[in-house]
Amino acid sequence: MSELKPPVAARKPIERSHHGDVFVDDYEWLRDKTNVEVLDYLRAENSYTEARTEHLESLREAIFSEISDRTLQTDLSVPARSGGFWYYARTIEGKQYALSCRVKATGDEPPATDGEIDGEEVLLDGNELAGDSEFFSLGTVDVSPDGRLLAYSVDLIGDERFTLRIKNLDSGELLPDELPDVHYGSAWSTDGTTIFYTKVDDAWRPHQVWRHSLGQTEDVLVMEEPDERFWVGVDLTRNEQAIQISLGSKLTSEAWLLDAADPTGELVLVARRREGVEYDVEHAGDQLLIVHNADASNFSLATAPLDSPGDWTTLIEGDESSRLLGVDAFADHVILYRRRDALTELAIMRREGGTFGSPEALTFDEPIYTLSPSRNDEWHDTRYRFGYTSLVTPGTTYDVDVVTGERRLLKQQPVLGGVDLSAYTQYREWATAPDGTQVPVSLVARKDVAKDGNAPVVLYGYGSYESSMDPWFSIPRLSLLDRGVVFAIAHVRGGGELGRHWYDDGKMLTKRNTFTDFIAAAEHLVKSGWSRPERIVAQGGSAGGLLMGAVANLAPQAFGGIVAEVPFVDALTTILDPSLPLTVIEWEEWGNPLEDPEIYQYMKSYAPYENITAQQYPRILAITSLNDTRVFFVEPAKWVAKLRATASGDVNVLLKTEMDAGHGGRSGRYDAWREVAFTLAWELDTLGLA
Repeated sequence: MSELKPPVAARKPIERSHHGDVFVDDYEWLRDKTNVEVLDYLRAENSYTEARTEHLESLREAIFSEISDRTLQTDLSVPARSGGFWYYARTIEGKQYALSCRVKATGDEPPATDGEIDGEEVLLDGNELAGDSEFFSLGTVDVSPDGRLLAYSVDLIGDERFTLRIKNLDSGELLPDELPDVHYGSAWSTDGTTIFYTKVDDAWRPHQVWRHSLGQTEDVLVMEEPDERFWVGVDLTRNEQAIQISLGSKLTSEAWLLDAADPTGELVLVARRREGVEYDVEHAGDQLLIVHNADASNFSLATAPLDSPGDWTTLIEGDESSRLLGVDAFADHVILYRRRDALTELAIMRREGGTFGSPEALTFDEPIYTLSPSRNDEWHDTRYRFGYTSLVTPGTTYDVDVVTGERRLLKQQPVLGGVDLSAYTQYREWATAPDGTQVPVSLVARKDVAKDGNAPVVLYGYGSYESSMDPWFSIPRLSLLDRGVVFAIAHVRGGGELGRHWYDDGKMLTKRNTFTDFIAAAEHLVKSGWSRPERIVAQGGSAGGLLMGAVANLAPQAFGGIVAEVPFVDALTTILDPSLPLTVIEWEEWGNPLEDPEIYQYMKSYAPYENITAQQYPRILAITSLNDTRVFFVEPAKWVAKLRATASGDVNVLLKTEMDAGHGGRSGRYDAWREVAFTLAWELDTLGLA
């Protein structure tokens, strides 16, 4: 392979100045994504990557087969009750996409999930909708309250702009209504004659809510948000009493309610936005529940009268030991969703009239796990559905009786192929950051993997937007574990694992904590006897890809390899350009380098592309998508080109571009498995296990 030469980026120097800083960017030409020359360059990169990894083809096929053989390919989700039907998704062996289905409800118990369901009605077949397209995604699947109509939206490119259609479920026919260029989400009026949806501006920011009356050609603009920091969303409350329009920036919220039975009526403001105050609204029938941070950084829970929604009365005060994430309200109970000790938590609050009981948390035996609310549409339901998983426990669906507390296991994700789940074990350890902060690290491995300083490790991280990388089970990951690899998650600052302060300490002018926390996690794996630097591969995507680029510059000696997926590696250039998708929204996460010299210098000090130097880098695999509107393919393409031109020593940097995908990669499940198999094979090769 040594005679292979990577593609060379055309050199078209451009002077760029800011705050008195002038430099030349040799790869700025790649920002023109419509240029035929650029597409040819990306294809040449793919050919080069394919040639450099040709020796892994049999391993990729073996991993793909392992994923396929361990997955129950013809399966269905646990049916969820909504109105007079049970709704579920079905997959069929050999088909890329799921079917959305329902069956009429004849009792209180959901149909069994271990066979065919009599009376099944297929609402949507993703395989038919995808047709010959290489990409397919649904933006909304929304049945009207009376169960007669289905609104659904489709993206066949990956740019997250959808076309919304309406299907008559009685006749199976499509209505003539067709709404192009809509965004995620939708909300029906109570009588099913009107649907609300959102649209995006040129920067891909959802900024408008529109009202469409069936059969009409002229839609009505209901709300437009001019502040470029804010985005909008629309939804129907669980009790179907109100259409809720939510507006939010990274730091500030505002919500409006509309009587769902009067879709042309007046909007009611819940509470006018106040800079730095975030709140979420849950309609509780006779009152509103408000989760907010007006008086507590980890959020409080308040009640508010329907006729005076801005008057909040504290129900649960904020708690420094737990972060209140949200609430689900029902006729006779409320479910709290919280985060405590780097774990998620669900707690039941029973109510009688206007009185709420004390929260009762659901408890579990495993040391680390993840709880998450599932679909719970029924306002009067006395059972609450939730999901449970851990690094060693496949995704499991439970119902809990909110009166008795009795739990019922409905389904656990099957794992085929003779896999013995008892052969794996998980750990929670703590790394010490340079400032003394203790950083949680979750690990999973086969029980027979020795802690002898030689174990191969894949270390995963993210650390932005208060998004937490909670432990999850993965069938593809078994292909690593069974080859002796330890999989670890570094719960670094910038995420939300330990509450709002954990997020605040890893953003804006404290962003470097995210990177040094991750490096500390890698060093901990060495000091604690798990591994050594050359046996550690780091992995992260999107903002986690920025993390990968940053640690590659700061501590290349700490890793044997790095996988950067759709990586945000040209962060300073992007955040300096308000015309790019989502940039202005992002200023409350990273800061505004256009207006603040301190922010500019700080971002310049860590931005991956800006800080490439003539040092030895580990092996790097960058994966991107041509139609990604969140992180343009230009960023990793420029990054890879500059790494090759600047790094010293043996430079082993590859770029792989998915030519028919968006931010989430390939959309079909078999295509996605092949994409995963490619990455896992590269990681195993880098770890010396190919």
